[in-house]
Amino acid sequence: MNGAMAEINGQVDGVLGASAKPEKLIIDTDPGIDDSMAILMAFQTPELEVLGLTTIFGNVTTEDATRNALLLCEIAGHPGVPVAEGSPEPLKGGRPRVADFVHGSDGLGNISLPSPKAKKSEKSASEFLTEKVSEYPGEVSILALGPLTNLALAIKRDSSFASKVKKIVVLGGAFFALGNVNPAAEANIYGDPEAADVVFTSGANIVVVGINITTQVKLTDDDLLELRQSKGKYAQLLCDMCQFYRDWHVESDGVYGIFLHDPVSFVALVRPDLFTYKKGIVRVETQGICEGHTLMDQGLKKWNGSNPWTGYSPLSVAWTVDVDEVLNYTRKLLMKA
Repeated sequence: MNGAMAEINGQVDGVLGASAKPEKLIIDTDPGIDDSMAILMAFQTPELEVLGLTTIFGNVTTEDATRNALLLCEIAGHPGVPVAEGSPEPLKGGRPRVADFVHGSDGLGNISLPSPKAKKSEKSASEFLTEKVSEYPGEVSILALGPLTNLALAIKRDSSFASKVKKIVVLGGAFFALGNVNPAAEANIYGDPEAADVVFTSGANIVVVGINITTQVKLTDDDLLELRQSKGKYAQLLCDMCQFYRDWHVESDGVYGIFLHDPVSFVALVRPDLFTYKKGIVRVETQGICEGHTLMDQGLKKWNGSNPWTGYSPLSVAWTVDVDEVLNYTRKLLMKA
């Protein structure tokens, strides 16, 4: 294959290596029911050191995302983990898109959980991100589960951010597949397409997991019942949350179960060997009817002259997934006592 594009099977390095030293992780998130699953999975993984959570709009407003992130840290037994609140709006301003119809008005399935006791960090999300990446250059991975506004602001704040972050795993985009906001766009990228394009062209080490991958992995009604009946530490809570999410899947997609968008992206972070990848330069459409569309140059043609894809660093885009093994890994963590 030629220059801009190469296929690699399981060659993307994960954060879990042979070293006994925990790998440092920041989760940028908009919890969100499936975000909650991924966050609790991260706290169930002893090989990870969660340095903090940064919050963003998407499934809920940024303010509600912060509340939910604080609560999830308490539920996980880590109330001291910092939660830094991010931008309340996209880079271009305006009211953000909020998917309360998917996750409930509180983002957690409307199950009336108590308010968190802990308070958010005095630092903004972009401040927290740049400070931690500078404190541990080359050591911090970021799992980005919502719109990429906070990461774009971090890149704008510190021109060396992209070179100092170890890896960014992004849940976003729909590569050669239909979106879930409209036929052209996936929700996280659509939420702030300008920010996504800033991040994707930053030169950082980026892995993108699109909904063409995540919609292949789901928990069926039978799986959810098995989870509820398990001795998993968070099984009952998650199943209660998932009822609202499951009912939306039935109505919207005719799926009797739930897609595991965020948990699959977490697995791509820690078990990249369960995926194959293709490398290519990715750009994001920022206007018009295809706003939020992600398009990768597959490197199949040598272009005559330059275009908006030339001159940028390629990303690793998840191309195939071992559905059974990712599902087994997810179920194992969710059912962990």
